[in-house]
Amino acid sequence: MFYWFLKFVALGPLLKVVFRPRAEGVENVPATGPAILASNHLSYADWLFMPLVIPRMVRFVAKAEYFTSPGIKGWLQKNFFSGTGNIPIDRTSGDAASGALVSAKRVLAEGELFGIYPEGTRSHDGRLYRGKTGIARLTLETGVPVIPVAVVGTDVVAPPGKKFGRITRPTVRFGKPLDFSRYAGMENDRFILRSITDEIMYEIMRLSQQEYVDMYASRAKAESKSESKSEPKKLAS
Repeated sequence: MFYWFLKFVALGPLLKVVFRPRAEGVENVPATGPAILASNHLSYADWLFMPLVIPRMVRFVAKAEYFTSPGIKGWLQKNFFSGTGNIPIDRTSGDAASGALVSAKRVLAEGELFGIYPEGTRSHDGRLYRGKTGIARLTLETGVPVIPVAVVGTDVVAPPGKKFGRITRPTVRFGKPLDFSRYAGMENDRFILRSITDEIMYEIMRLSQQEYVDMYASRAKAESKSESKSEPKKLAS
């Protein structure tokens, strides 16, 4: 109930009036049944605008710590994240990536939409980075189609490192569902997993028109930070 209250009463109408988000290809999102929404990730605002423009709830995984912190703050945090459709990563496997996969499979088994950012983290420079193969394993193990999604303009609304930038009109584009049933039973083949992931990232790139970099975003961020730290030393010398 809290999710729908925020979407249609407390927060959604305000976001629509202020930002007037555009949506393209909404017809590609099924009215019922499970699907994986694979999106680029420019800003923390992505998880607000992507679900806002479609009538169905989109579930995401969130760190388990958001649901287990003690005290009043922890209680508020837990209720907010659970109320907005987020589910904790299942840590029973002892591995965060495997735990996220378990949680995602549970959502899809219930016939819901699951949102995922294949890059694994936000882009620090607006470019699209290499996808992680967890999404390929998820679609093969569940048989659920993948809908590529491009969110454009959210990095202007909330740029990396800032809570708020400036008002612009974000666009959310939904591509046609991708069916990978031809690879059924091959979820342990790392070459197949990479091929599927690259196909998904290509469609996201086509929709978003971002420059693609064949490197993981986490590595690119680390290299960027390292370069920025060494720059003053170069200037000093």
